[in-house]
Amino acid sequence: MRKIRLGSVCVALIGIAAVATAAYSQEKKEGAEAHKIVHFGDLKWTPIMKGCDLAPVSGDSNAEGAPFVLRIRCADGIKLPAHWHPTDEHLTVLKGTFLVGMGESFDEAKLQTMNVGNFLTMPKEMRHFGLCKGETIVQVHGAGPFKVNWVNPSEVQPPDAPAAAKPKS
Repeated sequence: MRKIRLGSVCVALIGIAAVATAAYSQEKKEGAEAHKIVHFGDLKWTPIMKGCDLAPVSGDSNAEGAPFVLRIRCADGIKLPAHWHPTDEHLTVLKGTFLVGMGESFDEAKLQTMNVGNFLTMPKEMRHFGLCKGETIVQVHGAGPFKVNWVNPSEVQPPDAPAAAKPKS
């Protein structure tokens, strides 16, 4: 009868396990969803307040704990009144200049400039406000639910609010 060394058996078993794991991993990759490219022109923009629109990019921003990506586009000069979110917010400036400040009410002296490519992490429930210079697009990502809670809702103009009358010269 031949003696089999324990070390040889262990090496053989580890080799078999590695091959099986690699095969399973490759099967899983091939069975997964294909990557998805989202083209800017395909975004569906919805007005959220006078001068600002929102477009979902990926995921479900309303689902508890679900990852999401959305974009917010605002016209030049738009002031975003003080607000907060129940979850952390992660924001990247894609276009324009976004100025952001912390506090319970809009205060131009507290604004900090964010240019294209700048990134911001805002902890949940942090009161903040913003100002857009040029048409501005920011991308927000996080885990849902993403909600905007206005500190003073009367400061928010609905999307269909009439334009303010221009003073006569």
